[in-house]
Amino acid sequence: MAGASHTGARTPGEVAASKSANKSVEKAERLKAFLQTEAERLGFCALAVAPAEAAPALRERLVEFVALGRHGSMQWLPETLDRRADPQVLWPEARSVIVLAMNYGPDCDPLENHAHKANATISVYARNRDYHDIIKGKLKELAGKFASRAGGDVKVFIDTAPVMEKPLAQSAGLGWIGKHTNLVSRSHGSWIFLSSIFTTVDLVADTPEIDHCGSCRACLDACPTEAFPAPYQIDARRCISYLTIENKGPVPVEFRRAIGNRVYGCDDCLAACPWNKYAQAANEAKLIARDDLRSPPLSDFLAMDDAAFRAFFSGSPVKRVGRDRFLRNVLIAAGNSEDRGLVPACEALLSDGSPLVRGAAIWALGQLTEPEHMHHLAAQAGDEPDDQVQEEWRLARDAGDKPEQG
Repeated sequence: MAGASHTGARTPGEVAASKSANKSVEKAERLKAFLQTEAERLGFCALAVAPAEAAPALRERLVEFVALGRHGSMQWLPETLDRRADPQVLWPEARSVIVLAMNYGPDCDPLENHAHKANATISVYARNRDYHDIIKGKLKELAGKFASRAGGDVKVFIDTAPVMEKPLAQSAGLGWIGKHTNLVSRSHGSWIFLSSIFTTVDLVADTPEIDHCGSCRACLDACPTEAFPAPYQIDARRCISYLTIENKGPVPVEFRRAIGNRVYGCDDCLAACPWNKYAQAANEAKLIARDDLRSPPLSDFLAMDDAAFRAFFSGSPVKRVGRDRFLRNVLIAAGNSEDRGLVPACEALLSDGSPLVRGAAIWALGQLTEPEHMHHLAAQAGDEPDDQVQEEWRLARDAGDKPEQG
């Protein structure tokens, strides 16, 4: 009868649509398999796909972080907030984000070096080549091959771009954002670098990862400066990584003792995570620690001028902070070292051309020498033109004038 519906039979149009859909699924699966194979060949330890649409909660958390001033002096955060909060504001045509992880796990406990007070502790990620340089070339190669196969456009990003890699990685299922606000992987712990390929190609997204922190608070308790106001929240202004890398001025006095011998970054919250029992040592040769950066004596750094600093840290992420900020950090560590053998090198830096270095040298000597000696050094210093260095001298004299507690 005319107009009767089919029972079980499909129209030619429906059959064609079904075949097209199947072909699309097959193509997406082939592309995903290709990506996995190529990523592994290039040294990435994991790859997954997230949709380009941002969850509204991401923007809310970022806005709150900035509103509370917890970004410190990192003005690039509020300046790039809109692009950072939503991948499709950064690139409206993006449909999928391919998120990649590269393992940089240490081959020993990075916390062991804290016991060697006269030696410097450099964050695990900075003990060899700059990971940006390592990953960028690999990422471009993978993106180029993918674009040739998939027919879409691509853009690659490492963490110098306004991209929220950690939420994207969780959305893609590579791990979850732990209570220390870093990504945790069930297979690699906390020791992974993240990067991403944005593409106009619609790829099937992977299943987001769920939180596996439970009641554990090992990372929160490990922080020397109590930089976590609450689980899953961080105040960068109290974080040793921020204080020794991003912070361009003197280290606030209240945090100097807690910094210990950390001269570039801090791994304490990462290293404390129990999920690191599944972590593996890095297999990328350029990410394996240089022997001279595992536990270098502070004395090796105190005599460095700018040329020596640049030569020693050529190709290293440490180079980006510059000699003066690095020497500031080394002097803080020297003040915490209890090694009076460092006094002559610290004294030599009282006449350094950088006010940042001079000020830190005053504090270091105040920890290593007697009040009488500090008064003698202050008298020899003459007229100091920098206000912050004058304040360091005042603090040193005041500390020496206080009666000992007994």
